[in-house]
Amino acid sequence: MKLGMYLGRAAIINDNHTLQLINGVKDIQSILPNLKEKLFLSRERALPTMESFSLPITNPKQIFAVGFNYRDHLNELHTKEPQVPNIFTKFISSLTGPNPTVKIPSPKTDWETELVIVISKGGRNISQDLASQHIAGYMVGQDLSDRQLQFANDNPQFSLAKSYENFSPIGPWLTTPDEITDLNDLTITTELNGVEKQHSKLGNLIFGPEKLVSYLSSITELYSGDLIFTGTPGGVGAGRNPQEFLKSGDQLISKIEQLGQLTINLK
Repeated sequence: MKLGMYLGRAAIINDNHTLQLINGVKDIQSILPNLKEKLFLSRERALPTMESFSLPITNPKQIFAVGFNYRDHLNELHTKEPQVPNIFTKFISSLTGPNPTVKIPSPKTDWETELVIVISKGGRNISQDLASQHIAGYMVGQDLSDRQLQFANDNPQFSLAKSYENFSPIGPWLTTPDEITDLNDLTITTELNGVEKQHSKLGNLIFGPEKLVSYLSSITELYSGDLIFTGTPGGVGAGRNPQEFLKSGDQLISKIEQLGQLTINLK
């Protein structure tokens, strides 16, 4: 299934380019632990424009993010490969839907397109073998980053630099794992004003979804609706020579095959 929020209503997006509202359901987050239960759907209607879709998951208890989870991104930033997942957190107030307008806070604002994991049912000490049973699905995410704030001190800090207003677009909808032919084979890309800046396969993740869910749950309890930004591939602005950053008037498009795209306008 593809589950989105259309004009404030939970809906299913069908492969035949139609949409059906889910009756009796407040939002997508409320049904994540019970996605196999029967849903009561409205009649089909033509799939609306992407601007009609809003934030799919509005109130996660926790947002985790993974740093340095693609080797080409490690290499461009001259960083050693982590022995365990390199985790930081993003703040909920930075979440926004798939088509935001984002105000640039500094002249060193950067892009990072990422796969986002959505937790279905939480728990502690989830084994890697059972981790897939705790994944509701996947979304496209953009982890916008203010490098000026991130590297203001000798020791970089991540959470605040990645949590300005609208710095965490996600969507355009949640795609359940059964809809995906082979997650590892999906292509992830970033386009800036029509020019491709990032291009990789999800199979290049150093720590994949099941490993991340298992690792995080071995330390902290996971809850239904929690989000995990899994890291970005090489091609970020800070890793280029010369460096390249976002400016007012730019349009940023983040795509993952079979999962959809985000369209972000900068001001």
